[in-house]
Amino acid sequence: MPFTTLLFHTRFRELAFNSLKSMLELKAAGLKKVVLVHVIPREDVEFVPYGGILKKDRKRFIETAHRTFDDWIQTIDDPQLEFCKRVEVGAINAEILKAAEEEKADLIAVGRKKRTALERVYVGNHVLDVLRRSSIPVLMSKYMVQYEWQGEQLTRTNEEIWKRPLLASDWSEPSRRALDAVIGLKGLVEKIIVSHVMGARMLKNLDDATIKRLEEESLKRLDAYCRRVDEAGVQSESHLAMGRTVEEIIKLSRDYGATMIVLGRTGKDWFQEYWLGGVSHQIAELSELPVLLVP
Repeated sequence: MPFTTLLFHTRFRELAFNSLKSMLELKAAGLKKVVLVHVIPREDVEFVPYGGILKKDRKRFIETAHRTFDDWIQTIDDPQLEFCKRVEVGAINAEILKAAEEEKADLIAVGRKKRTALERVYVGNHVLDVLRRSSIPVLMSKYMVQYEWQGEQLTRTNEEIWKRPLLASDWSEPSRRALDAVIGLKGLVEKIIVSHVMGARMLKNLDDATIKRLEEESLKRLDAYCRRVDEAGVQSESHLAMGRTVEEIIKLSRDYGATMIVLGRTGKDWFQEYWLGGVSHQIAELSELPVLLVP
C-alpha cells in the first residue's frame, strides 16, 4: 500500500506548514505528488439575511489561500515532488473526499484544533466524518501537542512521525491492511511495534484457562505479524497487553517510544463509534501522537 499521492488539508492554523514538512519525508517511501487543499466554509462567504454570496470576500479568501500555497511550494523547493493546489468553497468534509477521489490520493492528512489552553486534541465533526467515510487511509496530524502524563504537563513535537509506528491490531482485515501500509513505509521506518490488547470487556467473566488460551493465540498472531515485517526487511517488536483498550494502546505507545499510532478501521460498532466515541476516536482524542486510520 504505497503512499504516492498525499492530500494535505489545511485551515492555515499555526504550525500547519511544519506539519506538512514532516509528512514530506514520505518521499523516501515513494511519495510523488502532494495535493494542497483549503476549503472555505460556505457560511463564511454567504450573506445569509439577503441570501447572496459575498463575492468580494470569496475572491479575497481564495486569492489569499493560493498565495499561501505558492509561498509553501516555493519554500519547499523540491523538483522531485509535484504540487497541486485546490481551494474550494463548500462543506469541508465533502470537499476533502471529493478532492481525494478526483486526485486519486492514497492518503488524506487532516489536522486538529485547540480545545483548551493546554492544546488538548479535539477531533472535530468534519474530521470524524472524513474518518468514517473515507475509502483510503486518513492521518490525523498533530505537530505540537501539550498533554498530561504521570502528573506532569508535557509538550511534544511530532517531527519524525514515520520512524517508529505502533500498529494496534485487532486481527481484522483492516488491521492486516494497516500492517501492509506500515510495511510500505520501509524506506522510512526504524522499527514497527506490533501490539494487541486483550480488552477488559472481552475477558470479563472468562475463566483462567480460557484467558490463557486466548493469550497463547494472540502471541502466535503477533509472531506471524512480526515475521511479515521481518521478511520485508524491517525491524519489529511485539507487545501483548490486557486491560482497557484505549488506555493500554496509549500506554504502549509511550512505554516503547512510538512516533505514530496505526489502527485498522473496522466496520463493527462504527455507528456507535461515530456518535459515542470508539477506540480510534478516543485514541485520536487522547493520544499526543499522530493517528493513522486504515479502512
